[in-house]
Amino acid sequence: MKLAKLIVSICMIASISINAQMKDVKVVAEKITDNLYMLKGRGGNIGLFVGNDGVFMIDDQFASLTPKILKAIKEITPKPVNYLVNTHWHGDHTGGNANMQNEGAVIVSHKNVRKRMSVDQVVWGKKRPASPKEALPVITFTDDMQFHLNGEEILVTHIHKAHTDGDAIVYFTNSNVLHVGDAYFQGKFPYIDLNSGGSIDGYINGIKKMMLIADKDTKIIPGHGKVSNEKELESYLKMLVDLKISIENEIKEGKTLEEVKKNSQITKAYKEFSGWITEERIRETIYKSLKDNK
Repeated sequence: MKLAKLIVSICMIASISINAQMKDVKVVAEKITDNLYMLKGRGGNIGLFVGNDGVFMIDDQFASLTPKILKAIKEITPKPVNYLVNTHWHGDHTGGNANMQNEGAVIVSHKNVRKRMSVDQVVWGKKRPASPKEALPVITFTDDMQFHLNGEEILVTHIHKAHTDGDAIVYFTNSNVLHVGDAYFQGKFPYIDLNSGGSIDGYINGIKKMMLIADKDTKIIPGHGKVSNEKELESYLKMLVDLKISIENEIKEGKTLEEVKKNSQITKAYKEFSGWITEERIRETIYKSLKDNK
């Protein structure tokens, strides 16, 4: 009984702490084009496309932020959100799904997003329970799909085994704006979720696919960070390829995971990318990804 009470107390304290943190979050809209916006709060960057035909949204952060997100949207348009695309299944991008469904949004994702949200998952060594039915995408796709809305052709295309196995990027073809979710962390090492089907090879190929779409004028909305561009994407690709080659060579020389984790020389040239994912963590992730694919 004492243990049960202790667990309940810890959960309550954690919940209060999280709610307190969210209470201080401000949701701010950044105008990208005349009818495209990026909303920043806590979690993944939200994309918002507005026009006469309706409102198209990309990702929705955490459930507790939905009222603030809706308020920010209402300051841009009085129209409700018609469509919501999830770029992948992680909670900082899908946490508000049930709330948005309740507001009338039709949720769309790659088929693997719905699969992963439908069952228990492990993230950072912690179990995350399955999402309720109300939070699940109701339309799923396999490779590509298109929306024709507000005079814009919107391409939603799958990135294979990059950040996860259900990544989608969204390209507004007329506006030349590309939202890429967590398949690109602007200015920081990527989080490659190996437990969710992510891989270093898939991540590199995903960046290459973005570069096939983007040109020097493309505005790129990353999953986290500032609005980016083709030049930054090229630098990011170089960083990933260099690290992969270096760690491949370490593996060929018979180096162990612990040896690679301790070898700071591998990532020394890219220290500025260290953040939530540290230099040691990215070395570990790339090593495990390469070893798993052997």
